Amino acid sequence: MNHILLKRLWRGSLVLGGSILVCVACYFLLPVMYPFLIAWLIALLLNPIVDWMSESLRFPRWLSVTVSLLLFLLGMMTIAAAVITRIVKEIYTVSLTMDYTLNQWRDLFIRFFDSGEVQQLIHLISSIYKDNPNVQESINRNLADTAQTVTTTITNLITLFLDGIIRLLTSLPNVATIAIVVLLAAFFISKDWLRWRRMVLAWVQEPLRTPAGTIWHDLKGALFGYCRAQFLLISMTMVFVTIGLILLRVDYAITIGLLVGLVDLLPYLGVGAVMVPWMIYSFAIGNTSFGIGLAVLYAIVLVARQVMEPKVLASSLGLDPLIMLMATFAGLKLLGVLGLIAGPVAVVIIAALHRAGIFTDLRNYIMAGRH
Repeated sequence: MNHILLKRLWRGSLVLGGSILVCVACYFLLPVMYPFLIAWLIALLLNPIVDWMSESLRFPRWLSVTVSLLLFLLGMMTIAAAVITRIVKEIYTVSLTMDYTLNQWRDLFIRFFDSGEVQQLIHLISSIYKDNPNVQESINRNLADTAQTVTTTITNLITLFLDGIIRLLTSLPNVATIAIVVLLAAFFISKDWLRWRRMVLAWVQEPLRTPAGTIWHDLKGALFGYCRAQFLLISMTMVFVTIGLILLRVDYAITIGLLVGLVDLLPYLGVGAVMVPWMIYSFAIGNTSFGIGLAVLYAIVLVARQVMEPKVLASSLGLDPLIMLMATFAGLKLLGVLGLIAGPVAVVIIAALHRAGIFTDLRNYIMAGRH
C-alpha cells in the first residue's frame, strides 16, 4: 500500500514539476518569442486567403503570401493614417479656436470674481487679515505651500509628458525593427505553412495526435471566436457613440463614432481616452449641457459593454457567461488590465485541455502509471 502511494506521489510530483517548468519557460520565452507568435497569428489569419489565391487564381504560394501581406499591411496603414489624420485635424481645429477658448475662460473667471458672493468672501477674508495677524501669517504660509505644491505637480506633469515623448521617439526604431521581424516571420511561416504542418505532424506521436488535434481545433476556434466577439463589441460601441453624438448634434458624428470604436481596441485606454477629455473640455468652456450629455453617453456605453462583454465572449467561445465573467474579474484582480484578456484566454486553454481529455489522462497516469 505504501509502495503504491509513493509511486503515485512521485508521478504527481513529475506532473506538477512539468507544469511548473512549462509555466516558467513560457514566462521567460514569451518576451523573446512574442514577435514570432504575432507572426504566426497573422499567418494563421491570412492562410485561408493564401490558399484561395493559390487554388483559385493559380498563384505561386510565395506570390499569394506576398499579396496577402501587402493587403494586410495596406489595411493597417489605412486605418492608422485615418486615425492620425483625424487627430491632427482636431488638434488644428482646437489651435484655431484656442484664442476664443482662452477669452471665454478669462471672461468666466472675471464674472466669477465679480459676483457678489465672491466679493463678500474677499471682503470677509480682508477683515480677518486685519483683525488677526496670526491668521494672516498662517494663511500666507498655507498659500505659499499650496503654490509650491501646485508648481511641483505641474512641473512633474510636464516632465512626465516630455519623458513620455522622449520614450516614444526613442522606441520608434525598436518598434520598426519588431514590425519588420514580424512581417518577415509571417511571410516565411505562411509560405512554408504546409511544410511546417507536415513537420509538426511528424514530431507528434500517433497516440497524441487525436488530443493534440482537439486542442488545436478548439484554440483556433477560440481565436476566431475572440476576434468575432471583439468585432461585435467594437461595432456596438460605434453604433452607441454615433447615435449619441447624432442626438447631441455633433458635426461628423459618424466619423467620430468610427474613430472612437477603433480607440476601443486599446485595452489600457478604451472609449474613456476620447470621452473623458472631451467632457472635461466641455465643462471647462462652460458648455455644461453638452458635457452632461457626453457623460450620460459614456456611462451608457461603459455599462452596455461591461454587461455584454461576458455574454458575447461566452457565446463566441462556446463557454458559460458566468464562467467568463468570473475569469474576467479574476484576471482583472490578479493582473490588472492585462488580465481582462489573460483571464478568458486561460479559461479557453483549460476548456480545450479538458475536452481533449488531458486532465483525465494525467489523473490516470498519476493513479495507475503508464499502461
